[in-house]
Amino acid sequence: MTFQIHALDDTPFRPYYDLTDEDLAARGARRVVAEAHPGYPCRVSLAEAEVGDRLILLHHEYQPALSPYRGSHAIFVREHAEQAHPAPGEVPFSLTSRLLSVRAFDADDMMIDAEVLEGEGLSALLETWFERAEVAYVHMHNARRGCYAARATRAG
Repeated sequence: MTFQIHALDDTPFRPYYDLTDEDLAARGARRVVAEAHPGYPCRVSLAEAEVGDRLILLHHEYQPALSPYRGSHAIFVREHAEQAHPAPGEVPFSLTSRLLSVRAFDADDMMIDAEVLEGEGLSALLETWFERAEVAYVHMHNARRGCYAARATRAG
C-alpha cells in the first residue's frame, strides 16, 4: 500500500512574508537567515533552505484534533515558498536526511504506533503501516528538535 506525503499549504503563511521584524515578534514569530545547508527544512516546500535564504520561524498547530494528542511546535517556512506536491511514494530529502519520530494515528486521532528511525527507512515504514486498516494518517517530526516535518496518508 503506497503513501502520499503532504506539505503544509502556503496560504496561511503568506501574510507573514511582508511583515517587519517587529510585527513578526508581536506575533511570536521571527525572520531568520539560513546559515547552513541542510539545517533549515521548509514545511511548505519540503526542501532545505539554501544558505542565505530567508525563512519565518513560527508556532504552528500541526495536530488541531480534539484529542489528547493535540499538538503544536515551531516550524520553518521559506519566504515565498510554494507548496510541494510529492508524487505518491516519494520521500523528500528533508525527511530522508534526518532522524525522525514517526507517529501513526487512527480515525479518532489517537496515536496507535510510533517509531524513531533514520529518514532513509521512512518509505518502508509508511508502506508497512498503511497496510494496517486502522492507520488513518502519520505525522513525521524531526526527532532531535521535535519540530513537525510533514503528514502522510494512504495514496489513492
